[in-house]
Amino acid sequence: MLHRISLRVLPELALAVTEEGFRKRKRMLMLFPGLLGFALYRGLHMAGWHGHIVALLFATGVFSTLVALVAYSYGRERRLIELVREDGGARLVSFGLRFGFFYALQLSLMVLALLKLFSYGYTEHPDGPAMMAVIIAATSVSRDAFELGHLRLLQQQGRSFLTCPDTKGFSALLGGHPSLWRISVALAATAAGGVYLGLALAFPWVQTDLGQLLVIGLLAGAAGTVAYLQGLHPNLSLWQSLSQYSWAELSRFFLWPGVAFGWTYDLILLGLTSYLIPIPIRLLTWHVLVASSTAALLSLYCYYLGRCRLDEEKLKVTLAPSMLRCPFILGILSSRKV
Repeated sequence: MLHRISLRVLPELALAVTEEGFRKRKRMLMLFPGLLGFALYRGLHMAGWHGHIVALLFATGVFSTLVALVAYSYGRERRLIELVREDGGARLVSFGLRFGFFYALQLSLMVLALLKLFSYGYTEHPDGPAMMAVIIAATSVSRDAFELGHLRLLQQQGRSFLTCPDTKGFSALLGGHPSLWRISVALAATAAGGVYLGLALAFPWVQTDLGQLLVIGLLAGAAGTVAYLQGLHPNLSLWQSLSQYSWAELSRFFLWPGVAFGWTYDLILLGLTSYLIPIPIRLLTWHVLVASSTAALLSLYCYYLGRCRLDEEKLKVTLAPSMLRCPFILGILSSRKV
């Protein structure tokens, strides 16, 4: 889900996909996958497959793959057959699988896990959770694919972006510069695992599904915020980096993407181990591993985003001062003044 965070944290990308006219088109587009997703759910319900997790996830994934390709072509303002000729079938298939099939699986598992926390489990009550899993996954896929297609269209029209919401830059950081992130990510994982272990031993409720969700969200938020600042200000100490921003600005980034995506990945794992690969009894070791890995992943993602923001600021991207100062720009983007 790195692309989702990139499209909202990096101002250059966020401005491109939040223009008023584009947002109206996006809202209209998202209606159709939702309606078709409901029709798919009704078909699965009549066939009696909506209560089978593998059938539900497979149908949602295939449907979302088609949704991703159609929304991407709409964002590119090209017919799908034209994109096949321009980009090649293999590239489109890869796009559909990544931003359609596998993304939808994660979203569906997240929805099912979230409902489970509120005593609306998929196993006991499959109807409502199955319907919401299909619809939410399909609409989210259509939104992201449409935005990615629009960015690609802007690139073809001559607009350049320092960072593209794909895995190329992230893979280059992983493979080419491990010394930049290895120590900080290891420290984040160790600290998160240690803190969770201590809290779990002191307060047993932390090992419950809800307790784990709350604690891991906070740990991931802290790890992500620190890593982002380290990437954005590599020559400053952590305290000096923190002093560059107000507590309100730091809190915004801490909550989104930090806490929000910490919860997201924890819910995906909860859905996976509750329904797709059931683990009846989760040992404390498992909880500690989830806390460590989630914090490490968010730390790595946010460090990469910090480096991307640093590149933008080096080239003096033309944005309002308030935009450049605030790591989390959702509130600014909702204003028409920018």
